[in-house]
Amino acid sequence: MEQVVECKNLTHYYGDRCIYENLNFSIPEGRILGLLGKNGTGKTTTINILNGFLKPREGVCTIWGESSAALSPKTRARIGLLIEGHVQYSFMTIKQIERFYSQFYPKWKKSIFYELVSLLKIDPGQRISQMSCGQRSQVALGLILAQDADLLILDDFSMGLDPGYRKLFVDFLNEYVKSSRKTVFVTSHIIQDMERFIDDCMILGFGEITLQMSVKELLDTFSRYRIPCSNMGALKQIEGIYHPNIIKENAEIYSFLTKEQMINALKRHDISTETLKQEKLTLEEAFIGITGKY
Repeated sequence: MEQVVECKNLTHYYGDRCIYENLNFSIPEGRILGLLGKNGTGKTTTINILNGFLKPREGVCTIWGESSAALSPKTRARIGLLIEGHVQYSFMTIKQIERFYSQFYPKWKKSIFYELVSLLKIDPGQRISQMSCGQRSQVALGLILAQDADLLILDDFSMGLDPGYRKLFVDFLNEYVKSSRKTVFVTSHIIQDMERFIDDCMILGFGEITLQMSVKELLDTFSRYRIPCSNMGALKQIEGIYHPNIIKENAEIYSFLTKEQMINALKRHDISTETLKQEKLTLEEAFIGITGKY
């Protein structure tokens, strides 16, 4: 399978502050990769490196084999970019902004834009400045999708949307991407939206990739365990446990260990396992378990 995006040994600093070192990942054609991480871990930095807006301290990033810092016009035309805090021509109407954008993209698909806009029940003559934040975000997505790009890079794509608009946004985007085999690199702080959309996830910690795997594998193998226990020292000695937490003598443990493996590990530290409970997780719960609550 062709690798659309390949990043090797990316290292970047802001002044003396290390954002990450030796970051490695790739995105195969037709896959949707979600980049997750707490604030300040380098999600937008990675977006900027992918688009050639920022040069990493070390390492290389390529898109279809070309350096992201020197993409040819032909390759750049295959990329659709939605950035956080995107700017639109707010003085234009829906109809005017569609006509304006269409002049720059040879593969422009007017029908996709108006299909999404129609779901908003907005008159084509309405000005962008008169719309809500959620409506403007939908219009921006329509302008991106109508370009018919092969690679979509979407930074915090659901920012500012209420639950209804978020569902509309994700459902429409999901159907569009899956039906046309687009490749997608996406970030969002609304992780429950990502769970319904992405194939693979990459979790950034401070300075490195904490985890990278398919969402299905993560949710099938990562669990939360609950057990009466007040011995934090013993829990911290168990290999394979993430961020153990004790509240009122009840322990909450996240791990890739199977239940049998967890029972054996707890018994080796003289912790009773009679009431051990294993719980399946959502992607948001798994993210919190891996990165910690705070």
